[in-house]
Amino acid sequence: MATQHPSPASAPNKAPAKKRFSVPHTYAILFIMIVLAALASYVLPTGEFERIKDATSGKTIVVNNSYHPVESSPVGFFDMFKAIPDGMQKGAQIIFYIFIVSGVFGIIRSTGAIESGIHKGVRHLEGREKLLIPASMFLFSIGGFTMGMAEESIIFVPIGIALARAMGFDAVTGTAMITMGAASGFMGGMLNPFTVGVAQSLAQLPLFSGLAFRTVVYIIVLGFAIWYVMRYAYKVKADPTKSVIYEVEKEAVAEKVEMDIPELNIRHKLVFLVMVIGLACNVYGVFKYEWFLTELTASFLIMGLVAGLVGGLSINNLFDSFVAGAKAVTFGALIVGFARAITVVLEDGKTIDTMIYGLTSAIGHLPDAINVVAMFLIQAVLNLFISSGSGQAATTMPIMVPIADLLGIQRQVAVLAFQYGDSVTNSIIPTSSALMGYLAVAGIPYEKWVKFIWKLLLGWALIACVALIAAVYLGIV
Repeated sequence: MATQHPSPASAPNKAPAKKRFSVPHTYAILFIMIVLAALASYVLPTGEFERIKDATSGKTIVVNNSYHPVESSPVGFFDMFKAIPDGMQKGAQIIFYIFIVSGVFGIIRSTGAIESGIHKGVRHLEGREKLLIPASMFLFSIGGFTMGMAEESIIFVPIGIALARAMGFDAVTGTAMITMGAASGFMGGMLNPFTVGVAQSLAQLPLFSGLAFRTVVYIIVLGFAIWYVMRYAYKVKADPTKSVIYEVEKEAVAEKVEMDIPELNIRHKLVFLVMVIGLACNVYGVFKYEWFLTELTASFLIMGLVAGLVGGLSINNLFDSFVAGAKAVTFGALIVGFARAITVVLEDGKTIDTMIYGLTSAIGHLPDAINVVAMFLIQAVLNLFISSGSGQAATTMPIMVPIADLLGIQRQVAVLAFQYGDSVTNSIIPTSSALMGYLAVAGIPYEKWVKFIWKLLLGWALIACVALIAAVYLGIV
């Protein structure tokens, strides 16, 4: 950035302004990790575990106590760059799954059914004070655990704020009852194709397995969030000075928010019917016929095309919406390829098993309960730098899965550790585009939001840790 220099006669003696630290771009972080992985091939010992394919489950598993040194295989400068297209090729099935499923949701959003349905549901709660918060949060949680709703919730924040203020609450309550509902569902993740689906595919697990356990945890997470938001809301209603944004609220005027959202009509209802049937077919196919990414992608595509046609989209609009939906996740989809490139470099350099051996040797004597909590904390920290759930899964699961195998921990637990670590911090990390978006729309300063939310997220973190420990001892698969 250019700096203007005043004339010597008029310029006061000022210390140069300090640059604020900013988190590097996610792709920059991943590229740095690729470079470090290449450098590691020159300095780390090289070695490999033996791997066998289990005849029963079909999983490729690491043989315990089989680590042995191998000849060094340093990764050259050009090979380091070749690893990126190689990573794209190895992650192609997941990458195109993300693109196509996001394109399908782009079609469904273009019909206006989701906005109209949620708008009608939230408006229907107007004047029903006791039901407003729990029903709104449950409604948005459905979007969270089915399609990973995050940024999509931003449009409804002004409606939530208007309803909350009309009932004597504040803007924080209105924002939380929309966004924390979606976040609760995202943390539950039972049918989320972009986080749980990707992580389970990398872990060679049946898609959406562990559904019952995740559902129980989701109910607890959502229940705690509803209690937390309602407790805050009624405290503010009884004493407005208790609001974390009291000064903002003093100047706010409760007003009706009218948005250009079409009324729910018969076409929208048919779209919802198609979605329900489509999701039910996916679950049935996964559990009955062991569908995997290819079958799920095809099923989603059929669902999207039918939903677009019954929703009244022309053929051109339908495919324009598909492309727009796919384009919106380019950032997250291509991250998978970059993340897989890290694994390619570590594998080519024969150092990935050395890292796995070192980590398991260091923590192998610790109880499984401590190890899974450590996995969760590692994922939570990484989420600050790799905010894409799909990208984080692609980065961490190739290392976490073998560690889980060697420690005798179920792979499903490793996926749960990723899932909860990825989701708990999404509502507080400043690198989250969804968080920054809805705070901007709501006019809530970031530091005020942190003051409101930190205890809720601490509660979620404790729930996640207890759930992970329970999953270890229950043997969730």
